[in-house]
Amino acid sequence: MANNDTNEPLLLRLQDTEPQKGKRRLNQRRLLRSRSAPHTDHAPLVTNSNESNPLSEPMFGNLHPSFRKVAIILMVYLGIGTLIFYLVRNQIKGMKTDRFLDALYFTIVTMTTVGYGDLVPNSDLTKLLACAFVFSGMALMGLILSKAADYLVEKQEVLLIKAIHMHQKVGPSEILKELETNKTRYKFILVLFLLLILVIAGTIFLVTVEKLDVIDAFYCVCSTITTLGYGDKSFSTQAGRIFAVFWILTGTICVAQFFLYMAELNTESRQKALVRWVLTRKMTNHDLEAADLDEDGTGC
Repeated sequence: MANNDTNEPLLLRLQDTEPQKGKRRLNQRRLLRSRSAPHTDHAPLVTNSNESNPLSEPMFGNLHPSFRKVAIILMVYLGIGTLIFYLVRNQIKGMKTDRFLDALYFTIVTMTTVGYGDLVPNSDLTKLLACAFVFSGMALMGLILSKAADYLVEKQEVLLIKAIHMHQKVGPSEILKELETNKTRYKFILVLFLLLILVIAGTIFLVTVEKLDVIDAFYCVCSTITTLGYGDKSFSTQAGRIFAVFWILTGTICVAQFFLYMAELNTESRQKALVRWVLTRKMTNHDLEAADLDEDGTGC
C-alpha cells in the first residue's frame, strides 16, 4: 500500500506531463509558419456561411460617398458665388447680358480657371472676391482630384482582396477569367465618346449661335475645356452664356474623368498583371525551402 501511495503521485505527474508536452508541441507547430506566408493579422477570414461576400458586390453603389460630398460642396460653392457676384454686378465690367446669368457665368469661369476676360472685376472689392473664389475653386478642384486618387487606391485594394477571397473558393483559371472584365475600359470609352460629343456640340453651337468660323469655334472649345481660356474667343450672347453655364462645367468635369479613367485603366492593368503572375507562378526551390518548417528536408 505504501508503495502504491508513493508511486501514485509519480504516475499522476507522468500522466499530466504527457498531454502538456503534446499540447506544447501542437502550439509550437501552430506558431511555425512559412516565411513567405502572410501574417495572420493580414490574412482574410475564412467562413463557411452561405452569405455572399460583400467584396464581390459593387463597392460604391451608384455613386461613391466622396463624390456625393464633392457634388454638394460644388453646389454650395456655385450658389454662394452667384449670390455674391450678383450683389456686386455693377462693379464688374465687360460684355453683359443678364444679371443673374452673368453672375453664374462669372462664377463658373472663375472656378474652372478658364478666365476668358470678357467679364472682369472693376473694383478693389470684386478683385479681392475674385482672388478668394479662384483659390477656393482651385482647392475644390484639388479635392476632386484627391477623391479621385482615393477611389483609385480603394479600387486596387478591392481587386487584390477579391482575388485572395476568390482563391479560397475557385481555382486560378476562374480568377483570371474574372479579372479579365473590361468595366474600366468600357467606362473609359464611354467618357471618351461623351467628350467627343461635347467638343462637337460646342463647336457647332459656337458656329451657329456665336457666329464663329469652324477653326475659331474648335479653338475656343479646346481652350475652354482644358481651362486654358486665352480670352480672344468666348461666349458673348445670352443664349451662348446659358449654354456655357452647363457646357463649361460638364466639359471640364468630363476631361477630368477622362484622365481619371485613363489612369485607372493603366493601374488596373498593372494590378491584373501582378495577380496573374502570382496565380500562375510555378513553385521554385526557394519556395520549397521556405515551406520546410522543421528543416528536415521533407517540406512537411
